[in-house]
Amino acid sequence: MIRAVAWNAGAKWATQVFTWVATFLVARLLRPYDYGLVGMAGIYLGLAALISQIGIADAVITLRDLGRRQLAELNTVALLLGIALVLVSSGLAFPIARFFAAPPLRAIIIAVSTTYVINGLQVIPRALLQKELRFKLLASIETVRALAQMFLTLLFAWLGFGYWSLVYGPITGSVISTVLTLCWRRHGFAVPQLGQLYRELRFSGHVSLSGIAWYIYSNADFLVAGRMLGEAPLGNYSLAWTISSAPIEKVGNLITGVTPAFFSAVQTSHAELRRYFLRLSEAIAYLTVPASFGIVILADLLIPTLLGPKWSGVISPLRILGALVAFRSLTTILPKLLIAINDAKFVMWITVVSAVILPAAFLCGSHWGTIGIAIAWLVSYPPVTVPFYYRIFQRVEITPREYLSVIAPALTSSAVMSLLLVLLRSLLPAYLSSLLKLILVATCGVLFYIGALVMFYRRHLSRVSEMFRLLHKKHETPDKTTEKAVEPAPVVGATRSEV
Repeated sequence: MIRAVAWNAGAKWATQVFTWVATFLVARLLRPYDYGLVGMAGIYLGLAALISQIGIADAVITLRDLGRRQLAELNTVALLLGIALVLVSSGLAFPIARFFAAPPLRAIIIAVSTTYVINGLQVIPRALLQKELRFKLLASIETVRALAQMFLTLLFAWLGFGYWSLVYGPITGSVISTVLTLCWRRHGFAVPQLGQLYRELRFSGHVSLSGIAWYIYSNADFLVAGRMLGEAPLGNYSLAWTISSAPIEKVGNLITGVTPAFFSAVQTSHAELRRYFLRLSEAIAYLTVPASFGIVILADLLIPTLLGPKWSGVISPLRILGALVAFRSLTTILPKLLIAINDAKFVMWITVVSAVILPAAFLCGSHWGTIGIAIAWLVSYPPVTVPFYYRIFQRVEITPREYLSVIAPALTSSAVMSLLLVLLRSLLPAYLSSLLKLILVATCGVLFYIGALVMFYRRHLSRVSEMFRLLHKKHETPDKTTEKAVEPAPVVGATRSEV
């Protein structure tokens, strides 16, 4: 799993620098109008893409007894779903364009919707590659896709295509990704017998509805902020959310991108599930808990120094959202584990309930501005995750004490770090520049955290270092041995697509 996460991280981080360079170059060639137009289309297209890419892939990864005939029928269903979304998008394109009073939106929505058919062709092959734990290959395909998409978007912008460069680039990227995936892993089609696919389609429906509900509540705060508070407060809140979510995106999402396949591979062993869940929670805590404490302590120094005084409205909501960073990161693997052990219906109902509670909380909190919306997250999000924890502790036979014991090192060391940082800030001379203060305090924070871990939890660190030593040793073994080590158990019959 560590190697899979490493390949996933390498694919994303290797292209990050090129992505930013290309983004700045494209932005110099295009107008704000071009980005705004595509952004309007993205409100609908993001939801449609979510529907087109989840559900069926999760069923393939989780349900270990699917035969070749069933996979072929699901392959047809995935393609038909893509075609249906193209037709629905074409029908909705005109009213959406009319709602935004932007006629070009109609053509943009119809053009981008073709990717649902293109991606539909790779849903089953990509899920099979994940099920076979071939994350090195998947990471390579993702890297090629990202680089090609960046280059083509920049080329189209330079040739004067305007907002169409932001459309043609992603479409071409989808084509490249699908072609490469099919070159490595193809699967046939078959006329679906819906009566015989009831279990698989029901499972897919539960996962799809969970994804839609998640999309609703995870975007409701922006909708409420924009509608109730206006553009400027929304800008402050959006930036606070972006900064606070960076640790989750850089750590949590990298891990959750590979966990479904591994959870599914050991879904019948409570001992193995328990081991994976506790070790993953420990790893996430080591990285995100100090980040959470650091955001709370350094927000008033970070924002004015890097962004200037005009962004002072970001500080308060950033501190509140930062307090939730570690908790949100730890909860990212909860629904993944439950879905992997075929408990998708439970995940669906809890997510649907969250899609009712959280938007209502945001609406109430908006009476106190962006701070109120951030507090709504802090107050309402932990309670809605309690059923997830209860279910996992029950199904995988974990006690709360066991769980707290694996995240205690990160919590305790972060608390020590925070106390020392507060003391350090009070002792710094006033004549130091804000930038120098930020660099000094951030550097000392890292040293304080590592020092606290070494002092109080050396045994835990030795276990982590041993794990990476074994990883390095396995990496040096012959290819045949390595492939055998990561090969999943045989599946009867046939030998989650990433959102």
